[in-house]
Amino acid sequence: MNDQVKPPIDPALDLRRTLGCFPTGVTVVTCMGRSGKPLGLTVSSFNSVSLDPPLVLWSLQNKSLHLEDYMAAKTFAVNVLCAQQSDACRTFASDVGDRFAEIGWHMSDFDLPILDQCAATLECEQERVFPAGDHTIFIGRVLVHASSDRTPMIWGKGQLTAFPLSGK
Repeated sequence: MNDQVKPPIDPALDLRRTLGCFPTGVTVVTCMGRSGKPLGLTVSSFNSVSLDPPLVLWSLQNKSLHLEDYMAAKTFAVNVLCAQQSDACRTFASDVGDRFAEIGWHMSDFDLPILDQCAATLECEQERVFPAGDHTIFIGRVLVHASSDRTPMIWGKGQLTAFPLSGK
C-alpha cells in the first residue's frame, strides 16, 4: 500500500488544460463603458454563429468587473489580433487601469474604440445576451467588418503564436 498523499485533482484546471488543446483566435472586444470611457478585454471565446443574418458570439466571466458595462452596451467591436499584437493581448488581459494609453486606436463611425493594425475587425449591434454557467454569452449582429492580410494570432496550450499560413 502506498502511504504517499496525492494532491487533490482540480477538475477545472484539468478541463482548462484539455480545452487548451483546441487553439483559438485572440480578440479584444471593445465598447464604450457606462462612464463614457472606452473599455476593452482580451477574449478567446469568440466564434461565428451565422452568415445570414451575420451573427457572432463571445463570452465573459460573470465575475468580470466590466460585465455590467458590456451588458448595457448597445454595440461592441471585435478586434481580431494579429501575430505582432502580443503586447495588446497582454495589456487587455491585465488589470492595467487605462488599457488604451499605450495602444494605437481610433473611434469608428459607430462610436466604438477600434484597435489599429488588427488582422480583422467586426463592429456589432448587441442582438442577445444570456447566462451560461460561470459566463455570460453575447451575440452580436455584424454591422460592418474589415479584414487585412496580417497574420492572425492564436492561443493554444497556454501559448500565443502566429497562425501558420501556407504558401499562396
